[in-house]
Amino acid sequence: MKKSAAPDYPALAESQLRETSVRATDARIKVLASLLGAPYALSHQDVQDKLVDMDRVTLYRALDCLTDAGLAHKIAGDDRVFRYNAGVEHHEHGDKNHAQQHQHGHFKCTRCAKVFCIDNVDEKLFATDAKSNSPAATLRQQLQSVMQDTLGKGFQSHEIELTIKGWCADCCLLYTSPSPRDQRGS
Repeated sequence: MKKSAAPDYPALAESQLRETSVRATDARIKVLASLLGAPYALSHQDVQDKLVDMDRVTLYRALDCLTDAGLAHKIAGDDRVFRYNAGVEHHEHGDKNHAQQHQHGHFKCTRCAKVFCIDNVDEKLFATDAKSNSPAATLRQQLQSVMQDTLGKGFQSHEIELTIKGWCADCCLLYTSPSPRDQRGS
């Protein structure tokens, strides 16, 4: 049986940078490759630990550039630490002012503070307008209505953040597995 090759994250990172017309520097390629290969969102310190030869300022600049280009997104943690995750958000006509909103959910583990992106949220939930023949309002419309009922007219949302908090699979396993004493039947 033939093993499938691991993804070539540096090549993918370089390709994504070139597609967005962002200069593909060595630092940006390394940082984006680290984010692409990560199973969860990484803090600045997490990336710094992976790229020990890169100075902090260069890393901050690379993360800011990737975020501005829509190749990564920044997630604010409850611990006041930003975490970054790769995720291409396409721009219309290459104009950053027409960037699509980052409309997907996140799962935040309240034990280990890891943040995971939930990418398969139905985009129709976040649509800016529902089809006139659609029987159900979009989540955005429902929340706008609730907001106006609560706060009054004149408020307009421009972004929705969906965050689910709980324990990740590793923490569930660690904190809910039976102790050795329980396994002996004592």
